[in-house]
Parts: sequence; C-alpha cells; structure tokens
Amino acid sequence: MKQQSKFQITNGNCCSSAIVPLHIELNKKETSSLPVVVIGAGPIGLAAAAHLAKAGEKFIVLEAGTCVGNYIHQWGHVRLFSPWQYNVDKVARELLEKHGWDAPSPDEIPTGKELVEGYLEPVANLPEIQPYIHLNSKVLSVSKKGLDKMKSANRENVPFVLYVRQNGLIEQIEAKAIIDATGTWGQPNPINADGVWTENEKSLQSHIHYGIPDINGNDRDKYLGKRIAVIGSGHSAINTILELSQLNESNSDKKIVWILRKNNVEEAYGGEEKDALQARGELGLKIHQLVDSGQVEAYTPYRVQKVLMEDEALKIVGDLRGESVSIQGVDEVIVNTGSRPDFSFLNEIRLHIESATESVEALAPLIDPNLHSCGTVRPHGEIELRQPEENFYIVGMKSYGRAPTFLMATGYEQVRSIVAYLTGDYESAKKVELDLPETGVCSVNLTPTKQEKSCCNTTFC
Repeated sequence: MKQQSKFQITNGNCCSSAIVPLHIELNKKETSSLPVVVIGAGPIGLAAAAHLAKAGEKFIVLEAGTCVGNYIHQWGHVRLFSPWQYNVDKVARELLEKHGWDAPSPDEIPTGKELVEGYLEPVANLPEIQPYIHLNSKVLSVSKKGLDKMKSANRENVPFVLYVRQNGLIEQIEAKAIIDATGTWGQPNPINADGVWTENEKSLQSHIHYGIPDINGNDRDKYLGKRIAVIGSGHSAINTILELSQLNESNSDKKIVWILRKNNVEEAYGGEEKDALQARGELGLKIHQLVDSGQVEAYTPYRVQKVLMEDEALKIVGDLRGESVSIQGVDEVIVNTGSRPDFSFLNEIRLHIESATESVEALAPLIDPNLHSCGTVRPHGEIELRQPEENFYIVGMKSYGRAPTFLMATGYEQVRSIVAYLTGDYESAKKVELDLPETGVCSVNLTPTKQEKSCCNTTFC
C-alpha cells in the first residue's frame, strides 16, 4: 500500500501537531485505485482507519481539529459510563498489541482525557495509520466529480470529490468511498424549546455554556457563588447540578435552577433505592434530596421561549403548565439538551435522513430514545447504513442524529461491517454482532466526586 505523506502526530499536545499540506496525486487514476476517505479522527473514525489498514485498503483520515479526539479534549474531565473493555475497537487493539501497547485494565472506566491519551493517540501513531492522518483539514463540501445532486447518469462510477480547507488553502481530493464520522458534539441544541436559534440567545453566549463545564477545575471561578440555571433532564444535567451543589454548598442562598420538560421532576429520579443498579439509584437519591431540601429549585414541565439580559442578570421566559413564567436573576446558564448533526457540507450528496431524529433513515425505528437505551439498540451494519449515494456512509454518533443513545462499541461494529463490504467480504459485512449487556454499560451512572462526573448522552457512553 503506497501513499505519500509527511504527517506527524505529537503525543500529548493537542495544539502542537504538525500541519502538512495535502498532496494527493491522482493523475486520472481509475476510481478503484482512489482512497477511502474517513472524515473525523475520533474513536469511530480511527477505528475505521484501523480496519482499512488491516484490510490493506488505501485510505486517508481528514480531521478539522488540531489533534485526534479534538472534541473529547473539551470534556476530558468527564468520566464515561462504560469501562475500557467496551471502548476499544478489536482491530485497533490487535494493531496496538502488535506494537507492544500496554492496555489499560478492562474494568476501569476512563475519563475523556484518559481515552485520548491511553487509546486514541496510540492508535493514531501506529505506523499503519499515522502517515495517512491529516489534521487542520476541514471538509467544506462533498460532491460527485463533475455532477451535481440532480445528475444520475453513470453516477455510481464517478468518484467523490471533497473540498478541504487547510491553512487557508482549498484542496480537492477524490475518493472512491467516504465514511463520515464527524459526530455531533460541535452542534448543540439551543435553549429555545422550539429548537430554533434566536438572536437573543446568540448575543448572550458569554453567559451560556453548552455541554459539560469543568465546574471543579478550569471553570470553577465562573460558577462559584453564582445563581446557575441548568437546562436538561438527563444524567449530564443531574451530574452538573450535583457538582454545582458541592461547589456552592457554603452559599445556601444561591439556589440552583433546574429546568426540565418532563411532566414532573420525579421522572428524572429513576428507581432510587429500588433501582437494580445501585450507583444509578444513588444518583437519583442525591438529586431527589437536593430538590426536597430546597437547594435545587425545579421548574417542570417548563419550555423555554427566550432568554434576555435584564438589570445585569439573565431572565428566562417560558411556559410552565400553560402559563407564562419568568425566572429572573440568573448569572449563568448550563445547557444539557443534547446536540444535532451537521449536514451542511453534504448538500450535493443524496441522503436518506429520517425527518424527526435526523438519523440515518433505517436506524430511526431502532434508536428512538423513548424506547431504547444504549444497550438495547440491536446490532446494525452496512445494510442499515447504506445511502442512496453508493459507497457513502454516515457512522458513529452522527448516524444516530439527535438521539442520545449512542455507544462507542456500536460505532466500532458499524465500521467493521462497512469496511468488510468495501473490501469485498460481503458475508462478513452481513454478520453483525455486538456483545453488550442490556444494562450496566450505558445505564450505570457513577456517583460523581468533586473532580469528575459521568455522562451518557454526550459523544460516547
């Protein structure tokens, strides 16, 4: 497998990785000789690279950020739910062990930072993968060479063309297949219950955090002694509230505002002492106690209509059981309402996307978060992930659209099946298997300490 690249990855420093222009020489080669392009160098994108490398398939990985696992660095302080045994792709492990990798204990549960440093960086530095990763390479658009979306004649025999920006320059790269593993982390849902970004919300970004702040670390001063509103009813929101309560336990007058859309706050507590999973039950008990003590002021079912700045404080206006209710005097807002996929660079690609979940269409009935948790979605692979555009696949968290039930191990099986299909192993592509317990991987919630918290509905479980 011959490819030319001078790319180097620097371990442990997200911002110091070398930046090398892309020079993919095509010289009118046949489509079959072109590389498979993987977009995104997170866990699923790197797993795809590992499978392609093992199969001897030509590939390149394009990463918009300055390092592999770029978005995970933003929540490096957060501890996952799932232990290492579910976080490492089998083929990536095989390649790592061939080069003497010191694997972490399978039962330990890593933080995001540990996931990057202990797994993603070693995978990216494998000699079979490292030369073909290109950082600071943002894909602006994808199309078929010489054809817009409307043209059908001979479309399946025409290569893809990717428009990629690197260091201010636009490169065009041709590919015989594309695996989109860009995820959803960088596209949070807005505060507005209608799902619409308003100018008021955009103008107040300095007071709004989307995702999981490092409350007991770098973001401590921002939230210390402040009146904070947390929006969301999942485990990320609950853990955020628990950390805020620990941070401001000496400021009893600074009540935490908790905004949920559930019919009543009890729905967010889970089974508590009756829960078969003790850690999850303890989490429900703790948040229940905080609400009962009055330290947390819950508004539910509350649907935010707008957020304003009034008298140097935020004012949240919304609907509470059919009445307009304003929450005033808020210093900061933390939004834990999930994220959504970005299809803007795929406007010229023919896609089947389900209208409600924004997931790959065939996955929608499998991943409805009202019916499924991470451990109850049945295994699926190349067949379910096929798009009308032949040899184009959306994988990982992005394949789930807005559904928050994605598990890394699911993504690993997705790319295994896809690579098997692309390399002609059709029988293997059809045999989709995933060994996961129904509970205990995505449903367990670790009781957070003052230094860490657990999450399930962010990028990975």
